[in-house]
Formats: sequence, structure tokens, C-alpha cells
Amino acid sequence: MNLSIEQIKFLGIIPARYGSTRFPGKPLADISGKPMIQRVYERVQKVLEHVVVATDDQRIYDVVSGFGGAVVMTSVDHQSGTDRCEEALNEYTSKHDYNPDVVINIQGDEPFIHPEQIEDLKKCFCNESTDIATLIKPVNEVDIILNPNKVKVVKGVDNRAIYFSRSPIPFIRGVEQADWGQHTFFVHIGMYGYRVNALHEVVGMAQGKLEKKESLEQLRWLENGLLIMTAETDVESIGIDTPEDLQAVMSNDEILGLLED
Repeated sequence: MNLSIEQIKFLGIIPARYGSTRFPGKPLADISGKPMIQRVYERVQKVLEHVVVATDDQRIYDVVSGFGGAVVMTSVDHQSGTDRCEEALNEYTSKHDYNPDVVINIQGDEPFIHPEQIEDLKKCFCNESTDIATLIKPVNEVDIILNPNKVKVVKGVDNRAIYFSRSPIPFIRGVEQADWGQHTFFVHIGMYGYRVNALHEVVGMAQGKLEKKESLEQLRWLENGLLIMTAETDVESIGIDTPEDLQAVMSNDEILGLLED
């Protein structure tokens, strides 16, 4: 059965930690006069009415409160952003008269996130069978296809994810790897939407055998029978992992122009 977008209640959660190893205090870094976390928050608000920042640091909490954003304090002991999202969901719903059907997890270090990508995720949940939704991007560059840091995805004709791997999948038999760019592969873009019951379920799952082999959390979900729906996107969000990434962004007028969209 299919639903309309209007029938589904969404909550955007933005996990934001202060203690990044490569860039401490990253959510508070200045992006053209506003802290990074505010830039992310404001872009997400373009497509989601209900948005909350999930942090473990009082400084971030105070900044978000200061610009009028919704924010909840979460434990410092979470091992993953998924765990932090579940706690934030529970905190938010306990304090607001709002019970979402779907949680969209947006990274707190992507101030140039494209709102249409969130819209693509939302549409996946019009299919009532969807437990989790994520984005994929078609690629033909051989260096990306063979790069183990770029996670590849194969999907079915109905767009459900069949498998995620650090290896190039599918294997193109009888063709030299140098020529694999003649075929379209899909790489994973790490943004997720979770139906609320699925989010509660994945937080309680034990680490799976496939996950241990590939070091990919989403394989745990597939191994346990959850349906992960994919949506294609032509753009890849610009994440900021290091101070050098920030410097590169601040010197690129084309990227900074996205803030005016």
C-alpha cells in the first residue's frame, strides 16, 4: 500500500558532537558568519517542519538554543549516530506533542546539504514496506569504483538495496577492470531515514557477521531482514571533516553560493 507524503510525519535529527578527533568543536566552526550547526539546521528546515539537534556538549546546546533551534542533550557514551538518534527521538517526543512516523538522520557537518536529497528520502516512505531509506549515486569513474572507502550498492528493480560492499559490485565478468567505467555502478551516500519502529529495532541488534567482515553497519540491517529502500541522487553532499576541508570550502565562492539557495 502506498501513502502520500502528507500522511507521514517526519522528524529530522542532527547529531552533533564536540569531541571530533580530527576537528574538535566542528559544529561551532564559523561558516560565513554563522556556526556550522546553524547552517545545517536552517537548510534542513527548508523541507522538514520538525528538526532537533542531538548533542552531548553544553556549548553546542547553548548555541543551538541561542539561535532558536530545538536541541536535546544526549549521552556521551553512544557508539554510533544511530544510537544518539534514538535517544534524541525519545527525548523530543517526551517533551513535544508530536509522534513522528519517520526519523531522518542528517549529519551535523554538512552545511551545504541539498534539501532535495531529504525530499528524495521522504518519498521512499510512501511505500509502507520501507523500513530504512538511503541515497545512492551513479558513478562511472574507475578509481571510485575500485576505492574501498567508497561503498558500492546493488539494488533490485524495485530500488530496494540488495547488498552494500567496499568491493566493486557487481563484478563485470570478462571485462578488464580498467574498462569497468563503461558500466554504471552505484555508490552509497550516507544519509538515512528510519521508520520509527525500525530505528528502535536496529539499536538493539547485535553486530552481524557480514558487518564485521566489511565494517558496514547497514549489512546488519539487511542480515536481519529489514527492507532498505534506495533513492538515486546526482549530487554528493559536501562534508567537512577537518580544518583543511573548512578552509577549502571558505575559499570556494561556488560552494558558498549554495548557502543562498
